[in-house]
Amino acid sequence: MTARRLKIAIVGPAHPYRGGLASIMETMAREYQARGYEVRILTFTLQYPSLLFPGKSQTVTTPAPEDLHIERRVSTINPFTWWSVGRELCRMQPDIVLMKYWTPFMAPCFGSIARLARRNKHTKVICQIDNVEPHEHHITDKMFNRYYLRSVDGFVYMSEQVYGELKAYTSAPARFSPHPMFEHFGDRVERTEACRKLGIDPAQRYAMFFGLIRDYKGLDTLLEAWSKFRREGYKLLVVGEFYASRDKYIELIEHLELKDDVVLHDFFVPDEDVRYYFSAADCVVLPYKTATQSGVTQICYNFSTPVIVTRVGGLAEIVPDGRVGFVAEPSVEGVREAIERIFEGDTIEQFGRNMLEERKRFSWATMCDTIESLYDELTE
Repeated sequence: MTARRLKIAIVGPAHPYRGGLASIMETMAREYQARGYEVRILTFTLQYPSLLFPGKSQTVTTPAPEDLHIERRVSTINPFTWWSVGRELCRMQPDIVLMKYWTPFMAPCFGSIARLARRNKHTKVICQIDNVEPHEHHITDKMFNRYYLRSVDGFVYMSEQVYGELKAYTSAPARFSPHPMFEHFGDRVERTEACRKLGIDPAQRYAMFFGLIRDYKGLDTLLEAWSKFRREGYKLLVVGEFYASRDKYIELIEHLELKDDVVLHDFFVPDEDVRYYFSAADCVVLPYKTATQSGVTQICYNFSTPVIVTRVGGLAEIVPDGRVGFVAEPSVEGVREAIERIFEGDTIEQFGRNMLEERKRFSWATMCDTIESLYDELTE
């Protein structure tokens, strides 16, 4: 590991933009600052045009964190900002430009900034990559991916599926580091307190679907599985803002006669309330139809909330089957069977205890060490 005091420029989501991606970049900035490095974050003036954003709001109204240097400089649809930021990075010569990549929509913007920043022959562009091929495909995906991915010096990936897709575009060095655990949501609270805070009955047991609701996440599969599992004293808690047709899922709930079985909190959950949901839920179910990895699993680890995932993408790499949860086949019957099994006996309690040990694998220090190690390789 290099002994130098590195200068790091992070380009990507951060306050006031909401969600897990912003939390990731801010957490890594804090980790590097704690090591004595100089860190600045260049985030968006505009992340998505409103026509392309299916949610209600892209930003939060909370004050900016005082311990981070965040500048709103980049518009994804204004090439003049790409040129301005890229030229500035080239001139300032940070050792690392660290980017987060999750959708080809970002490729023209990020690829242009990366190319300009690297012209000084000193700066290395390193990408922490979530996805290569997007869950929802467009005709421009491969062209955009090529433009961005070939502008990067090295990658840190979080699932083998992503690595396999990455190799089709570039031979740049790539290192694996698992998705770190989200710790900024705080600690568990007592379950009865959590249920009362959420306005749900603590006498019931809850399986929870959590996260933005998009079709590839398989909520329809879960609803059909729950219709076959349904029993007295058990509820399905569906938490998240709809990024797909809300009417379609409401109609499915009515068709399956699940109105009394499903508790729907269809809004974006602010960070300060996340702990109540994961403290109230007995388990979390992620019935994804496609996936690379999921930040929700790492929230589960933080709160020791057992989790069911489907055998798609890299989810099974993160959730050891039969130890902290179950890996189900991505089908109605597969998900139903896993729900049956997780509510048997003291399975949930045992899985929760196992999570305390397993979560040691998912540290931010490990992720940041991997990025530094990759930088050392690139500068040898």
